[in-house]
Amino acid sequence: MKLLISPTTVDEARLVAEAGCEIVDIKNVDEGSLGAQPPWVIRQIISDIRSDPRNQSQVSVAIGDLPNKPGTISLAAYGAAQLAPNYIKAGLRDATCLADTAAMSHAMVKGIRMVSDAIQIVISGYADYQRFGGVSEMDIITAANDSGADVVMLDTLIKDGKSLFDVLSVDAIKAFVDIAHQKGLQVALAGSISMAHIDQLKAIGPDIIGLRGAVCHDSDRSQPICSQRVRGLVGYVQSIKQPVG
Repeated sequence: MKLLISPTTVDEARLVAEAGCEIVDIKNVDEGSLGAQPPWVIRQIISDIRSDPRNQSQVSVAIGDLPNKPGTISLAAYGAAQLAPNYIKAGLRDATCLADTAAMSHAMVKGIRMVSDAIQIVISGYADYQRFGGVSEMDIITAANDSGADVVMLDTLIKDGKSLFDVLSVDAIKAFVDIAHQKGLQVALAGSISMAHIDQLKAIGPDIIGLRGAVCHDSDRSQPICSQRVRGLVGYVQSIKQPVG
């Protein structure tokens, strides 16, 4: 289970990487759950992380909570791929049916594969889809699998304190993970995840867990990241991955 933490500045990204976090996820919280940073910010963060041989972190780039426009997602994905991150993820915010989800997923994959076969492609849906008329988590799996994406993700779109576990049952989350794994997809889970959720997530079995608020001052995702919280979380996640005995 890899840990993904989402910094929003160069300084935060450096702090997260130096703490040993496995995936540094570049996003802009002012623009939404999976808000995108400008390319010059992304390039600076990637350069900063990769220029230090002590940093082994992979880099993820969010390209937005997107409208239902395949051309838009394909161009955004193509542009992000030029920056050579390890992962590119997009939220299919305005998709309302499986056909929408499939068209968006195929467009994203095609845009990225024009540039690189190595970048991991993350198709994200939202566990709270019923609150805004989005597509179900199972449609996200189907579209990601059919399009040739690598990772399927569940986040929450509405950041009002409700976590992944508040909007989906544990059984539903586990079913999402298991079905995606059966199709050969990796799974990422996010959505106002706190330290209290970590052990439960480990039991559910995703490949990646993503968060920001839990490592920010006052547990507020709009506040700066706290180095002590980052190091504590990284250390704890590493400790529970160690074999017992």
